[in-house]
Amino acid sequence: MSSVVDLRAATLDEVVAFIQGELGEPRYRGEQIWRWVHGRGATSFEQMTDVSRPLRARLAERASIGTLEVAEVQRSADGTRKLRLRTRDGRSIESVLIPDGDKLTQCISSQVGCALDCQFCATAKLGLVRHLDAGEIADQVYRAQALLAAPDGRAAAPGRRITNLVYMGMGEPLHNYQAVMKSIALLCHGLGANLSQRRITVSTVGLVPGIERLGREALRPNLAVSLNASSDDVRDRLMPVNKKWPIARLLGALRAFPLEHRRRITFEYVLLAGVNDSMEDAERLARLLRPMRCKLNLIPWNPHPGAPFARPSREAIESFQNRVKELGLAAYLRTPRGDDIDAACGQLANRGGAAPEPTDRRLPLARG
Repeated sequence: MSSVVDLRAATLDEVVAFIQGELGEPRYRGEQIWRWVHGRGATSFEQMTDVSRPLRARLAERASIGTLEVAEVQRSADGTRKLRLRTRDGRSIESVLIPDGDKLTQCISSQVGCALDCQFCATAKLGLVRHLDAGEIADQVYRAQALLAAPDGRAAAPGRRITNLVYMGMGEPLHNYQAVMKSIALLCHGLGANLSQRRITVSTVGLVPGIERLGREALRPNLAVSLNASSDDVRDRLMPVNKKWPIARLLGALRAFPLEHRRRITFEYVLLAGVNDSMEDAERLARLLRPMRCKLNLIPWNPHPGAPFARPSREAIESFQNRVKELGLAAYLRTPRGDDIDAACGQLANRGGAAPEPTDRRLPLARG
């Protein structure tokens, strides 16, 4: 007997092939069902009211619609919503909704935990449990959109739509390359969520082979790089990935990355008091990045229990920003959001049981 097909993780062509080959139905039925799953965010076959009852019954026997459970929603005074979502195998992952004027950005996860062990990150405490599949990644968007549309008061602003998407939650997206790219294809499809690739950003700690591979893709999102240091010795301590691909190697790959008109690479720089926030750091950073088409997002560190870091003072943050701007960098300060909830990536999921049995953090890195 054929295995059950998860329609949430399937492309349109895969669903059409299943509907035609396994169920003997015409192509338009496959397109109809795919629109229900990815365009309307259906969670059951019974919701597919324009599909016949006999076909719905056959679908229920041969297919599933992988759907995350919204286990918890935390609401911040600044309008941020943090979701703890539970997978079918009982793992917890996080997604965050961040309102900013007319924009509504969703930050989504690509893995349960993470293998890369960045010292300032709460997710690093979890280790890597497993990759998310494309359906689990995409369904974070569908569950958030359903929450926004809910008439029961759970939504900050009912009727709002997600305008921007960032792969910047739990996990390293380029370590789960195939599932991440497949999820982007699902979310950008015209019969699905129909998001624009120009409004999707993938953030990486600097997996050079993945960056090079991404540069060859036809469907290419915006690229953000978590840099967080202006020298290899500091970055080695903060981010072990730097020992494999140091700053010079990383910047070489980024200089070769194809950028369309008016697009820039975003560098993320988490400011840690007494670690990477000196005027010398600011000047080294400007020398490194100024020749590139880029912008710099300065992110005051989000504290979490047990981490040996502190957020710099407001004066130190402003001085750092002013100095890099004086030296020619487009530098933006990202105001901390959700300080009154479990704001740092991994905090909420860890409390919810994301990783009871983590795998070895020394899992080999993806090599593209």
